[in-house]
Amino acid sequence: METSAADRSLYLQHRNRKVRLVLFAILVANWVVAIAKLAFGLVSQSAAVTADGLHSFIDGGSNVLGLVAMGVASRPADADHPYGHGKFEALASLGIGAMIGIGMLELGRMAMDSVLHDKHPQVTLTMAGVMAFTLVVNVAVTRVERHFGNKYKSALLLADASHTMSDVYVTLAVLASLLLVWMGYPRADGFIALGVMVFVAWVAYGIVRQAVGILSDTARLDPVEVARQTMEVAGVRSCRDVRSRGMEESVYVDLKIEVDPNLTTAQAHELADRVERTLQAAYPQVVDVVVHVEPELSAPSRTGRA
Repeated sequence: METSAADRSLYLQHRNRKVRLVLFAILVANWVVAIAKLAFGLVSQSAAVTADGLHSFIDGGSNVLGLVAMGVASRPADADHPYGHGKFEALASLGIGAMIGIGMLELGRMAMDSVLHDKHPQVTLTMAGVMAFTLVVNVAVTRVERHFGNKYKSALLLADASHTMSDVYVTLAVLASLLLVWMGYPRADGFIALGVMVFVAWVAYGIVRQAVGILSDTARLDPVEVARQTMEVAGVRSCRDVRSRGMEESVYVDLKIEVDPNLTTAQAHELADRVERTLQAAYPQVVDVVVHVEPELSAPSRTGRA
């Protein structure tokens, strides 16, 4: 089914409202978790739990960043941004990656203090209960964000879900260290935290790589496959120089086709429109196709070349 520009605009506005609503709900959950960890960490004088609470506040900070970014990203195209403001969402993803890096540095400091200076929390059953509760909340938050991130193809929600998952692993590390400290292995806290750092670094790398790919206009579609789809349109004799870019859910394509040089301007224009409709039907994420129409050259055919 062909989708009009107006329908597409309405869908994007609906999608961005839903993403902002999810981010706001997650923000509330993250700060409930952060307050619980910080309050108990400060009362019990537990550096590990307090640091984990600060890490949860970073999660909340990333949600605030996401809400601001989505407010900008949802604006329609204008004279200064003719392709829209969607890349601000990718910029927010970069910010989340940076926040994960900050959390990783704090985790490293905690680990070295434990390993070198034998600093570790005094374990109590209440402390373990608080950490278990926050773990359940973080797992639920991650599942909700990943579900809606996939549903709305939101790079920001998926990045933030990965960020929250890093908090899950930090909390698991703290719980494991509490158990080992209680069993008489005080430096286990630091060694486990060092292992978590490796995971957090990998998460940060994945988020930054995805955002950089969007901002640097990495190809979104296989040019050979796009050329094949284009060649199926009656009247197209050659397709080449296929390029694509954009976000996962909003892709822009431009390409060149060769047609019968005897076609009128109106006929060539109609053929270009059919190519655009064909590609948008094959790739629902494509929002715009620029087709450069050229007369077929007398040289050997370049059919299917991308």
